[in-house]
Amino acid sequence: MSKLFMFEKPLGMRDTLPELYETKKKVSMKMAEEIQAWGYQSIETPTLEYYETVGSASAIQDQQLFKLLDQQGHTLVLRPDMTAPIARVAASRMKNEGFPLRLAYDTKVFRAQQREGGRPAEFEQVGIELIGDPTCSADAEVIALMVAVLKNAGLKDFTVAIGHVGFVNALFVEILGNEERANTLRRFLYEKNYVGYREHVKSLPLSSIDRQLLLNLLQLRGDQKKIAEAREVTQNSTARKAIEELDQLWTQLESYGVTDHIKIDLNIVSHMSYYTGIVFEGYAANLGFSLCNGGRYDQLLEKFNRPTPATGFGIRLDRFVEALGVAAEDSTPLSVILFSQERRQEAIQLASEKRKAGEKVVLQDISGVDDVDLFTKRYADVSYCIGKAGKENGV
Repeated sequence: MSKLFMFEKPLGMRDTLPELYETKKKVSMKMAEEIQAWGYQSIETPTLEYYETVGSASAIQDQQLFKLLDQQGHTLVLRPDMTAPIARVAASRMKNEGFPLRLAYDTKVFRAQQREGGRPAEFEQVGIELIGDPTCSADAEVIALMVAVLKNAGLKDFTVAIGHVGFVNALFVEILGNEERANTLRRFLYEKNYVGYREHVKSLPLSSIDRQLLLNLLQLRGDQKKIAEAREVTQNSTARKAIEELDQLWTQLESYGVTDHIKIDLNIVSHMSYYTGIVFEGYAANLGFSLCNGGRYDQLLEKFNRPTPATGFGIRLDRFVEALGVAAEDSTPLSVILFSQERRQEAIQLASEKRKAGEKVVLQDISGVDDVDLFTKRYADVSYCIGKAGKENGV
């Protein structure tokens, strides 16, 4: 290997050092605790999937897939998300189980990044999928659970924005009548480029009424009152049906007592093309991008020959830890016992007693340490079992 690359990592890959690893581990355990309390069962799927099945169904752009060939010449991908793999399992290994299914996961996903992107290509996701329930109650449960998971893991200041892809799509199709034009506007909304959206709308050959309707869409972001305002935007039956679903969802979220964290945002457009209804994104006060998202995807399982509605969410663990802003507290700090050969048995006995008492103890032969002061800096407590030839202070 060239010396130039000896200490480098593949683009988008990251090392996780002990302190951050422990923080992520504690956070994910708190998340799992809440998810399990709601009756969700954990599942694990392979890191590698077939491109023709999970890869093509994932809705992740093709250039973001890590691809490789197996010995039989089949194209494989590193899983780019967990929704498609779980859909595959629900349609195959679990096909004889009754709906609804409540499944959970905590795993890494992989998405290739361009050099200028600066984004991770490998990251951990914690999430759930509620498969087989078409009701608004399922949407409310999933969102309420996500709020509970964020709170249980220690996040206090956050907002979950909810919208409906059916409303945006119906409005764009009704006014623009052209999918290419609609996709252009969706791109502006996905990128949160509202200035670009306004300028593009003004450049379109539309009537003043239609132009104003598209501009008014940007105002449909806020509290529950925005639902009533959305009803006045269009008479399109599909769009109005979407608004009624949002209204029903809000009422059910009130029953869960989580609406203090909820806002309406009818500008939400996801890059996940399989979403068909309610969609949502979670934001923390000190984070400039979403830390979690989800929504209803009623057509994905058709690709695996088992049509059924579904909804779910995923939380980016790295972004959550960043939003938390602090390392996880450790109630049992690490200590070290340094020993010389003639007092080895004494040191082993002492370490055993401390461990039985719930302490975390490193047992270290002092002859294996080059710089004692540097070595012991990382430990909260230092004890010595040293003979006459070594350090004179004992335990």
